[in-house]
Amino acid sequence: MRVTIIGTGYVGLVSGACFADFGHVVTCVDKDAGKISHLKNGEIPIFEPGLDALVAKNVKEGRLFFETDLSQSVQQADAVFIAVGTPSRRGDGHADLSYVEGATREIAQLMEGFTVIVTKSTVPVGAGDKVEAIIREVRPNADFAVVSNPEFLREGAAISDFKRPDRVVVGTNDERARQVMRDLYRPLYISETPIVFTERRTAELIKYAANAFLATKIAFINEIADLCEAVGADVQEVSRGLGLDNRIGRKFLHAGPGYGGSCFPKDTLALVTTAKEYGAPVSIVEAVVSSNKNRKKNMAKKIMKACGGEVKGKKIAILGLTFKPNTDDMRDAPSLDIIPALQAAGAQISAFDPEGMHEAQNHFSNIEFASGPYEAVKDADALVIITEWDQFRALDLMRVKDLLKSPIVVDLRNIYDPKAMQEDGFEYHSVGRGN
Repeated sequence: MRVTIIGTGYVGLVSGACFADFGHVVTCVDKDAGKISHLKNGEIPIFEPGLDALVAKNVKEGRLFFETDLSQSVQQADAVFIAVGTPSRRGDGHADLSYVEGATREIAQLMEGFTVIVTKSTVPVGAGDKVEAIIREVRPNADFAVVSNPEFLREGAAISDFKRPDRVVVGTNDERARQVMRDLYRPLYISETPIVFTERRTAELIKYAANAFLATKIAFINEIADLCEAVGADVQEVSRGLGLDNRIGRKFLHAGPGYGGSCFPKDTLALVTTAKEYGAPVSIVEAVVSSNKNRKKNMAKKIMKACGGEVKGKKIAILGLTFKPNTDDMRDAPSLDIIPALQAAGAQISAFDPEGMHEAQNHFSNIEFASGPYEAVKDADALVIITEWDQFRALDLMRVKDLLKSPIVVDLRNIYDPKAMQEDGFEYHSVGRGN
């Protein structure tokens, strides 16, 4: 099949490369000429493990193309995926659909014959109706169907999530569109991946509900972690005891500095806003949004407390800047709240992240970017671990201790054992483990 994907961010680029690897002919289109030029030269604009090799393979085999012009690819496409950004709109928390609407108008002017237009971007309930209305306005006699096909890709594991998903959700009542979507995802039938066909609005809500539920699990265990510290319990053992219950499950029950990234913050906020507009407020999700904001602010206070109550004039080494490992994504990362709060309290910051340094330079000022973890730690008054990159899990602790002015470690991801750290002479502070 011939597929056009509009947008070459995380979702668009990963989806395009994976569809091409399924055997379809895919053209990824983006208005950013520089980005397309880089992609044509084999330069991937984002960090996603395995994506560079997957793109190179399918470009070489003639199934994956990159263009700035929509016209030819849309005219020939069986399906056109809209995978542009939907950031939170300033002022009201709604998802900004301006990029989706702009792409829709261009598609409407160019498509020929029956075409399936697929919203892959995360959009609020009713966005598919708006896309359909725009196309009807521009091309009243066009033969098309609008489908919701939300993505469930985790940054850092996106290729695996696309090729071996828990489920594929497709929202449409058009049988021709259903068949096109079946053909697109046919390779997944081999692994018996559940493909959930539903109405379009239901599919749109599934995406928001899924992210809100996962965010709720994170906020819940973070609050339980605070309670654990107060009563002298261990949140990791609490999490294990909870997770072994099949009704609850183990995933997303890891206490830390709060959730971030491109999805949870904006999607929970958009769901809250949509629910209020429809007169069906989601008070639990509202509480999650508030709890997570407070969580990030409180992490800076936790660090200050570990440093004796103040950090003025002290050098704090930060390991990990991105919102999670295996990505260079800084969107709503906990570090964006923690570091400015420490700086406002007078701290000097030395930081290192394996993949996020370039992007971090767009967000921080007056901090020292180190060339490695030990360079960041040198002569620091305390070490703070914000992101649990694998290379931070096996640091040479004796070397770290020698490099630090004071043996203070604040581990916001609980990657080290408290007893072992104390035996090694560290003043060790973790999350929800009684300190």
